[in-house]
Amino acid sequence: MPELSPTELDSARSLIQTAFAEDLADSEDITTNSLVPVTATGSINVVSRESGVLSGCVVAKEIFEIFDSQIQFESLLHDGAKLEPGSVIAKISGSMRSILTAERTALNFLTMLSGTASLTRKFVDAVAGTEAKILDTRKTLPGIRELQKFAVRCGGGTNHRMGLFDAVLIKDNHLAWWSGDGDNTLANAVASSRKMVASEVIVEIEVDSLDQFRDAVQGDPDIVLLDNMTLEQLREAVRFRDQNKPAVQLEASGGVTLKTVADIAATGVDRISVGALTHSAVALDIGFDWRS
Repeated sequence: MPELSPTELDSARSLIQTAFAEDLADSEDITTNSLVPVTATGSINVVSRESGVLSGCVVAKEIFEIFDSQIQFESLLHDGAKLEPGSVIAKISGSMRSILTAERTALNFLTMLSGTASLTRKFVDAVAGTEAKILDTRKTLPGIRELQKFAVRCGGGTNHRMGLFDAVLIKDNHLAWWSGDGDNTLANAVASSRKMVASEVIVEIEVDSLDQFRDAVQGDPDIVLLDNMTLEQLREAVRFRDQNKPAVQLEASGGVTLKTVADIAATGVDRISVGALTHSAVALDIGFDWRS
């Protein structure tokens, strides 16, 4: 079962406070408080309306614990669980004012994160039987990257680097400058980066042609990102790697879809990065059903 790391939990708590500030602006829920007596209590089920993969239940629980510590939140399914229409995710009981006021905040996180987890699972299932891993990217919504990457793990995916600080990824615009500055090779770019970072830091380089690939791989990067290459180019890169640099991991990227990902995986690449997991996933339909 995927779990939030301490850093991710801190990020979630900060985002929850931001979400409350957006909704309440240091005031109150004037609709709920004008209709519902302060003493009213009730219970609801959190229910999935469609098939998918759950992510964000732990965040929803945190939302209610922060807003009203007297609320009872019982998780019935764990993050990463398969959902079907009608699946009851959790039961919530306590102050009706608190439940109604925090409802949308909880659903915003649940639906968004479950949408990402569900799309990730589709990609993971599509490459089943191959050695390829499905990875996310830095193409995330500002401020919620850690939770989006948690959702990717809930869907069975693998996290790429968190940011610019924890791994080297030499991309096309880095190389545009590097290659224009004298006779520098891509292999030298890898070596230059390697000298500047700790030994445990991954060094990856992006290429968009086989000539660039053959150059870059001579620098012994940990990973070569093969950007927007054809299937034949990917197969050729895998053959060259296997014969000459078997320790180097190969990552395919660029315009990967559910229609193309299986064929890409079949070329023998080790990793496939998919920006759509975090920038294009559709929210999963989840709602609150009142229990009488």
